Amino acid sequence: MTISSRKAALAAVLLASVAFPAAAEPVFNRIASFPVAQNLPDDKDKLSVSSAEIITATDDGNTLIYSDSPLGAIGFIDITDAKAPKAGGAVMMDGEPTSVTSSAGKALVAVNTSESKAKPSGRLAIVDVATRKIESTCDLGGQPDSIALNKDKTLGAIAIENERDEEVNDGKIPQMPAGDLVVFQVRNGTVDCGTIKHVALTGLAGVAPEDPEPEFVAFNGLNEIALTLQENNEIVIIDANTAAVKTHFSAGSVDLTGIDTKRDGALKFSGESKGVLREPDAVKWLDDNRLLVANEGDYQGGSRGFTIFDKTGKILYESGASFERAVAHIGHYPESRSGSKGVEPEGLEAAKFGDEQYFFLLAERASVVGVYKDTGADPELVQLLPSGISPEGAIAIPARNLLATANELDLGKDGGARSHVMIYERSEGEKAYPQIVSADKDGNPIGFAALSGLAAVPGKPGMLYAVSDSVLGSQPTIYTIDASKKPAVITEALVVRRDGAPAQKLDIEGIAAAADGSFWLASEGYSERLVPHALYNVNAKGDIKAEIALPKELAANEIRYGFEGVTIVGTGDDTTLWMAVQREWGDDEKGFVKLVSYNPKRKEWGAVRYPLDKTESGWVGLSEISAQGDSVYIIERDNLVGDAARLKKLYKVAISELKPAKLGGALPVVKKTEAHDFLGELKTATNGYVLDKLEGFTFDASGKPYAVTDNDGVSDSSGETLFFPVELNATN
Repeated sequence: MTISSRKAALAAVLLASVAFPAAAEPVFNRIASFPVAQNLPDDKDKLSVSSAEIITATDDGNTLIYSDSPLGAIGFIDITDAKAPKAGGAVMMDGEPTSVTSSAGKALVAVNTSESKAKPSGRLAIVDVATRKIESTCDLGGQPDSIALNKDKTLGAIAIENERDEEVNDGKIPQMPAGDLVVFQVRNGTVDCGTIKHVALTGLAGVAPEDPEPEFVAFNGLNEIALTLQENNEIVIIDANTAAVKTHFSAGSVDLTGIDTKRDGALKFSGESKGVLREPDAVKWLDDNRLLVANEGDYQGGSRGFTIFDKTGKILYESGASFERAVAHIGHYPESRSGSKGVEPEGLEAAKFGDEQYFFLLAERASVVGVYKDTGADPELVQLLPSGISPEGAIAIPARNLLATANELDLGKDGGARSHVMIYERSEGEKAYPQIVSADKDGNPIGFAALSGLAAVPGKPGMLYAVSDSVLGSQPTIYTIDASKKPAVITEALVVRRDGAPAQKLDIEGIAAAADGSFWLASEGYSERLVPHALYNVNAKGDIKAEIALPKELAANEIRYGFEGVTIVGTGDDTTLWMAVQREWGDDEKGFVKLVSYNPKRKEWGAVRYPLDKTESGWVGLSEISAQGDSVYIIERDNLVGDAARLKKLYKVAISELKPAKLGGALPVVKKTEAHDFLGELKTATNGYVLDKLEGFTFDASGKPYAVTDNDGVSDSSGETLFFPVELNATN
């Protein structure tokens, strides 16, 4: 490792692991989450898709306004009490709102009314915030995207994208008609349609110059507009006063190193990609000369980071892969996007809080917000904030020390999380997130995702093991966690191997550490994908030494949802493994699941029946089993998220109750006692929505309990991993 890479690795770990004392520099923490489905009109089905995309705030900072494309509306949120946001309703726009801004009690909304991609159209609508009425509209002559106002809110601009049809000619450009830029005058929040001017943009870009695809606009203090032409990989500077192009330049390309380039079920940050076009999406001015772009990519590029230019096109700073690698350190890297554009930085916001200038980088696929200090030279990454799924837009309200993000993905119809607006506050205190991070190994981040089981490191208080599930199917991993740090730190990663190669066809959901240094792993099967339900004995080097298949009496009734945890009870010849089966199998009475036993010495199987709690919706199952003292502790949960979640509990069963009967016959029913309710912690830990997958629980060598959530590898998930000590009552 070079000296510079050592410094980078050390800096990453220090950044992640240093907690701020109460009197330290202010930090951003999430204080509230608002599901925008609360703004659905009464005549809409409550599972109708709704989405918060671009977001703004009224001048007083007390009302958030967001565009909701799938609903065809703009939504309002009352944040007079920012910690308790209230639904403010929605205004239907008779079209697709693409962007929104606000001035003098009005919302200015860009609305797409296109008949088709080949026949684009759109309008600017002026909405009175107090009355929720559309006061006037202006024809825009094409399909709008981003809207922005200048500093004193007397001038506005809208990018007229006239976006390409990805189903025509494989999405290649040019595709007519060409896009342009609209500039207009604003007075007291109202627009005189007669002031609209169109700025032609053809003939500028090196890529498809006859078909500019404007994406995002921003004003500096000199009434200059920075405009990105995303697919054309071009940036244009326009004089808003004269509606004339001043200059333009290519966004260029980047050589990326230290990235994961393959979608292969493994996290390996040692690849490279040369000549990647930036293809910027959002743009913001840092001052009157410097502009910042988020290099999402949309056509043939996407360089996974951000760039700072001056307005002549000179590169002042290039992030390269640094942002993406920082994201990997907190478990938010989306492995499924490795072969494409990685974390996809898309949205931006910039603002001054107190004496500090910040900018905020939104990663669509990683569902995080990078908080950077603008130093005037190289920016400093100071935080990574958890967001909802797929953050699209953000608005800073410095007068109230607030930041809000709009997170677009709505999974309500699939039983998942709804689209949310997240609210953060800058104040003194400690960073609430992340709760677990990874160190570097050989100069690269230890990639982690989908932590699905926990176990103590024998004889080492504060040290734990965790395992990854099928998300990392080509890299099944046993992680070592130093839980004494805040946040906890993953210090080592041991890949489980078969015949010297990373083992395939595993879905590890449980781990137990034996006194001799070996491990027992419980793998949840999926027969349709040739993944067997099985137990694995793995030595201290990660090599599989034995695979124990299920007996026919058990396997005959299998379903998808199998072993979700494993623990060790007893010693010597009486050592018994106990596994929790997540759901009812074919021979189970509804409302009862099995705790399955296996004695490795005698090769004997058995089981008892465990009674599940009942809920009004969703399913209920088990997610972990861990022995401590004279009891085993079991996570029982529903599969619901957010406001719908009802059951996230820890129960204990006395070991004396675990008297297994032979499989295939009647099984005794154990008695359970509630030991802890996690629901409150999951609501308040980081003030997000309640995560469904509480999947790991154990006691360390000193008897201190810990829990962890599974982030599903950031697939249809916010990517958040909550890892925390659990305060059990003395009686538990």
